[in-house]
Amino acid sequence: MLRRQAQRESAARTYARSLPIVPVRARGLTIEGADGRRYLDCLSGAGTLALGHNHPVVLEAVRKVLDSGAPLHVLDLATPVKDAFVTELFATLPAKLAADARIQFCGPAGTDAVEAALKLVRTATGRHGVLAFSGAYHGMTAGALDVSGGATDVRVARLPYPRDYRCPFGVGGERGAELAARWTETVLDDPKSGIPDPAGMILEPVQGEGGVIPAPDSWLRRMRELTEARSIPLIADEIQTGVGRTGAFWAVDHAGVVPDVMVLSKAIGGSLPLAVVVYRAELDAWEPGAHAGTFRGNQLAMAAGAATLAYVRENGLAERAGLLGARMIARLQGLAAAHPCVGDVRGRGLMLGVELVDPEYGTGGRGGGGAAAGSDGSAGAGAWDTGTETAGSGGTGATGPGAHDLAPPPDPELALAVQRQCLDRGLIVELGGRHNAVVRLLPPLTLTDEQAEAVLDRFADALAAAERAHRTRPSGPSR
Repeated sequence: MLRRQAQRESAARTYARSLPIVPVRARGLTIEGADGRRYLDCLSGAGTLALGHNHPVVLEAVRKVLDSGAPLHVLDLATPVKDAFVTELFATLPAKLAADARIQFCGPAGTDAVEAALKLVRTATGRHGVLAFSGAYHGMTAGALDVSGGATDVRVARLPYPRDYRCPFGVGGERGAELAARWTETVLDDPKSGIPDPAGMILEPVQGEGGVIPAPDSWLRRMRELTEARSIPLIADEIQTGVGRTGAFWAVDHAGVVPDVMVLSKAIGGSLPLAVVVYRAELDAWEPGAHAGTFRGNQLAMAAGAATLAYVRENGLAERAGLLGARMIARLQGLAAAHPCVGDVRGRGLMLGVELVDPEYGTGGRGGGGAAAGSDGSAGAGAWDTGTETAGSGGTGATGPGAHDLAPPPDPELALAVQRQCLDRGLIVELGGRHNAVVRLLPPLTLTDEQAEAVLDRFADALAAAERAHRTRPSGPSR
């Protein structure tokens, strides 16, 4: 099957290249391959599987629709299943938004929702430009790519996204976030900035593909203040961060921010394709048929999504993700203290990232800084049962001396080696970040303490093995 896949499918395939397995069964955290091997899945469908594979409440919701004889394809017609989904979704939204919200069902993928959101704010404001951020990822269609990092569309103004590690201003922390906010304010208010009044601002509360970078809560609040004062709709891309992933039901909840538009997909479909845009009624300036899509009435996805949303809400899985994620980060920081190749450990809730760097760069291994230290300068080694989030309101990350402007180069080759070593040990992880040097962990929110320890044990073993092999590789051209 793998050979036929390579012969038949396009060169654009991605996960199939780094994960040469053929899944045949799955339950919760575990996938079983056609060869009988079992894997702990910390990719979770790129964050889609909030409850893991084939959760009983999801399967029951799908069976109920199938057994009822209800139509599976209904375009945008009203159905009991759709009504139940919208009711459950609105119950989880920030109250101020839910009280005056409209919902648009889009095509089946998150990138479709991003396209719809951009069209919405352009229609509502009569303007065309959009504010986006360096390192962003919003999808693969043309408009979504325009507002992702690396785009060159002149209609999109690229602004600095605050980060502690490799801070663009060389300071990190609250000071770095303040400078990023001030830059944005200056651009908006400078009549000679070359940037016309925008139709909207789009941001991720935690950049996922950009390297698992949590935005500081204070910065998010500033973005809300700046956009609100200038009548610029704020679009929060919660496609990967939503449904409890970061330790709150929606990542904007950490900062108490209420956006004008929320872009939602992945976990809201309970493992099936579903994407929506939720926005303030004031922005609902579309004419009938102005934005449509054939597959916006997926009844199975709505049933699975409603069951997932309710289960996460009723069982406090968002709060659980926050606690367990903090403990996992504390243990990962302990690994960082023993492995010079770990430049930074960061994340929020069960959205975790480990940035790998060249351990031989410069004197002192990691720019002389111990970059994986906690906000008090300590490494936090092994604090499994007492770990708490460090690095303040923006989640967790490196704040030790030298973490901001003396970081060694990222090492994508080492990251790939770690991913392969993980797979050899039955652990599925993803790579991301600007240089593909960040190992990403996105376990399901149903992860138990015992499973979390097993995941980290396998990761630690894989990291050590990859680091040993890395040290003995033939020296090549200077990187």
